[in-house]
Amino acid sequence: MADTTTLTRRLPRIDKAWAASALILLAVALAERAQFWPTVAFTAEALWGTAPFILFAVLAVAYVKAAGAETLLSRAFEGRETRMIVFAALLGGLSPFCSCQVIPFIAALLAVGAPLSAVMAFWLASPLMDPAMFLITSGTLGWDFAVGKTVAAVGIGLLGGVGTMALKNSPVFADPLREKPQIGGCCGVKKPFQGKPAWRFWQESARRETFRDEALTNLVFLLKWLLLAYLLEAVMLRHLPADAIAGLLGGEGLWPILLGAFVGAPAYLNGYAAVPLVDALLQQGMAPGAAMSFVVAGGVSCIPAAVAVWALVRPRVFAAYIGYAVTGAVIAGLAWGALA
Repeated sequence: MADTTTLTRRLPRIDKAWAASALILLAVALAERAQFWPTVAFTAEALWGTAPFILFAVLAVAYVKAAGAETLLSRAFEGRETRMIVFAALLGGLSPFCSCQVIPFIAALLAVGAPLSAVMAFWLASPLMDPAMFLITSGTLGWDFAVGKTVAAVGIGLLGGVGTMALKNSPVFADPLREKPQIGGCCGVKKPFQGKPAWRFWQESARRETFRDEALTNLVFLLKWLLLAYLLEAVMLRHLPADAIAGLLGGEGLWPILLGAFVGAPAYLNGYAAVPLVDALLQQGMAPGAAMSFVVAGGVSCIPAAVAVWALVRPRVFAAYIGYAVTGAVIAGLAWGALA
């Protein structure tokens, strides 16, 4: 009998995002031959238009990572609990670090007794917005939507932090940590630099290597997800009935916003890829409030962010995390719908 284990180990790992893009192109080539090159042209033009935002974001994030700015996170978890919540929400909503990238740091903080309320505030805000996502969102959906989502990110962090602080003595948040947390690597976690940030990172070879690795990793990450998103957008604009979207997610009132939140929570895997998809849905008649609730609920509950939280806390705390996500998404959608 042949040894299939060795053969399996030798097979290259196929990235699902790249594979999905290839399958979409193949399907268009087979089913809509006349639309193949228009689809490629639409995707290439969209990527080219987003390229300046991608490049700036990649370089900015690589700089911050190479400088070791993760060490600044510790300052958000010092002092009074209310202060911690505010700073954790602000840092989570504005920093380039997603939940899973700082799992080792968060795990250490929880282990030494940092309040779960502040950690919850950071966890809720961090997957929703960062410099790269702000630039890509503003380039596609407009600066006003990007600013609105940033405010929503900080707001949902404050909601979760204050709510957790108020209920910290309840059975939900008692003994919140798993006995043996699994510190995963969904974002390619590396041990952060220690001590003070070194803003002139190029003076140290290790930091120069980190800058190069982070820039390349983030460039590939953004390109693969945006490529998939723009391909999906091209197909959606041709085949998704505008009247159906307008009837389901359009109009005013609470229903489109609720539906956007409950569909957004399980609907997408990556916040960057969601931006072009939401743009297509808005063109098809999606209500602005529903668009905001969709991206907020989906951003907090997307697989990378959710896995980061699930890895460290008990299921009841994870359920509260999802509850905060949906509640905050609905509030954000109502507020944005009233302003739009």
